[in-house]
Amino acid sequence: MTKPLKIDFVSDVSCPWCVVGLGGLEAALDRVGDLVDAKIHFQPFELNPNMPPEGQNIVEHVAQKYGATREQSAANRKTIHDRAASVGFTMATDENSRIYNTFDAHRLLHWAGLVGDQKALKRALFDAYFTDNQSPAEHEVLVRAAMKAGLDPHEALEVLTSGRYAQEVRDAERAWQAAGITSVPAVVINDRYLISGGQPAEYFEQALRQIAAEA
Repeated sequence: MTKPLKIDFVSDVSCPWCVVGLGGLEAALDRVGDLVDAKIHFQPFELNPNMPPEGQNIVEHVAQKYGATREQSAANRKTIHDRAASVGFTMATDENSRIYNTFDAHRLLHWAGLVGDQKALKRALFDAYFTDNQSPAEHEVLVRAAMKAGLDPHEALEVLTSGRYAQEVRDAERAWQAAGITSVPAVVINDRYLISGGQPAEYFEQALRQIAAEA
């Protein structure tokens, strides 16, 4: 018997481990097949809510935030690139890449959840940032991502320029933080089970089968 699963995927569009985690989750869902009927809802989390629109160099940012050296930053990027490649995603970030503000991207994702395909937009935003090295703080980039996801570009631009869904995103962010989410990706299943981090497909598959058995 197929078990319905509500999956809240709490993440940021500039979070590389969220790419890895989403790839692992989707692969696991393919493996379990008809065992579950999963609905994924993408929830907002800003890793750097105070980042200005122009962003900051990634090496400089990681050094300030985590104390990592240039060499450590490069090694971490290679590890993440390799893990992303293992789930079929191409990351092209390097020492010249930048970290950007992602609030408007989350507003657009909220809108996509109401009118269209959130996952397609999430994928397009990941592509724009990690593969094409474009800024998710720029409305032009976000509108192109919406078009790629099959969404109305004119309505997407109206959402961005009007400031719509700002309060909804803020409220959702506060709610997830109040629920104890302090890092991403955080995968919350049926409002009860938490899986943290960019886990591989095998880990997600085992968890999904166990949760389905308990449901």
